[in-house]
Amino acid sequence: ALAPRCAWVLPGLEQRLAIPATVSPATARPYAAAAKTAKKDAKRPRQEKVKEKPLPRRRPLMSKPVDDVYLTWLYKRPSYELEQAVGMLKKFQELDFTYPKQFVYINVSLDMALQKKKKVDPFSSSVALPHRFTDEVNKVLVFTEDEREAEVAREHGAAIVGGVELIKWILEDEIQADFYVAVPAIIPKLIPLRNKLKRKYPSTRRNSLGTDIPKMLQFFRECHEYTVEDENIIKTRIARLDMPTEHIIANLKTIIHDICTFKPSNYDPIVRRLVIRSATSEGLLLKLDGILPQVQKVEEKEEEHADDEDQQKPVQEPVST
Repeated sequence: ALAPRCAWVLPGLEQRLAIPATVSPATARPYAAAAKTAKKDAKRPRQEKVKEKPLPRRRPLMSKPVDDVYLTWLYKRPSYELEQAVGMLKKFQELDFTYPKQFVYINVSLDMALQKKKKVDPFSSSVALPHRFTDEVNKVLVFTEDEREAEVAREHGAAIVGGVELIKWILEDEIQADFYVAVPAIIPKLIPLRNKLKRKYPSTRRNSLGTDIPKMLQFFRECHEYTVEDENIIKTRIARLDMPTEHIIANLKTIIHDICTFKPSNYDPIVRRLVIRSATSEGLLLKLDGILPQVQKVEEKEEEHADDEDQQKPVQEPVST
């Protein structure tokens, strides 16, 4: 400040007074910058230590507990024969005093893998169980423009019967049904419903397209439907707990055999894991032997039978001329 009055200026002072100095954040707060670098340096060895730390070794699970009371996570999950598991579910109900007519459920884990990166697409299916366990009847809609066929459909329990006039109401969700059945004559006119109905669109593969209306109605009004959830899980009820054991087993095998038809038999079985439970009990893991269809054994028997036939055939010696 006194420099102008004294008429002397130090070298470079004019430039410093004329141009304002630009102060960087690092120079303005040197301690903050040093603290940040110190924190980064402190984090690095910790992260390296975490990476270098070996994973804890998990002790192998034991096969069978000795006592009645034990830690379940130390032992392998026990698996049971189907008849034994059903008997245990019935025993649980008696000990817990729960509802005797509660539903029996199965959880099926599926192996959807095929060759290379291909896999079985999630599916849904309907099956006629040998022993019905509910009085509920499915709501079936029949597409037909023939008055005689419409009358037959009404007599055999169709909930809704009609022709192309139903398309508008179905697209607007004014009419809904559990299953949709059609005769071949009207199927070209139902194309606008293909994207709406998706898997429930009438088709010969699902046995919902044909001329035998009474047979189709009987099946779809009483059939049991199941669907693949979360890409590889099926959860469905199969019976009531108060039913005879053989009826529960028959219903379960019927559903499992139908599931197995969705994957070619030359691959690994589609059913990977099967658990049965009631509405109030724990799940019991089942042994798959005797439940899955014996495709390989049948093929082996056919090969053995062919070999036996070859051995029984007389060997013809060449005739010399």
